[in-house]
Amino acid sequence: MSTRVFVATSWAGLRQIVTADGIGPAPFFAHAVTDGLRAAYPEGADEEWEYAALTAAARTALGLISEDGPARRVVVAADAGTVVPAEDADPTVVEVGEVVPYRRIAAVLVDPADAVGTVAEAAARWADAEAGDVEAEQVVDRCLDLDLAWYATQEIGDLLAE
Repeated sequence: MSTRVFVATSWAGLRQIVTADGIGPAPFFAHAVTDGLRAAYPEGADEEWEYAALTAAARTALGLISEDGPARRVVVAADAGTVVPAEDADPTVVEVGEVVPYRRIAAVLVDPADAVGTVAEAAARWADAEAGDVEAEQVVDRCLDLDLAWYATQEIGDLLAE
């Protein structure tokens, strides 16, 4: 049985995944629908829980944006076999215990190019938000309100060529 995981990465990290023909090395952390998430949001449904896991990964991706890459969040959706909940305050965090081959990547979700300004501002304030700064959290929340664009695996090469 496999679990859909959402792996936060960067532009350079996405290039590495393509070059390595998979996500690894294992173990690595990702976000997924877990029993802890279901318990935290009992009124939710599968789509809402999956969106919560994706949003958590998009938030994590803010912390991976570097000055040498575009200010765009990158999240890889993949199907992993060995997944266990991690010891983390975020109930979506899981530890993936295996390298996930490229063929098990379902899609890549990335900010559209016109979101770069908002994303750059949020990335610059991400560490402050993580430390509890309320104003920085508002900046990050504005970014999280932006929808990520969905790319099929056959479109990743064109995406990276932008």
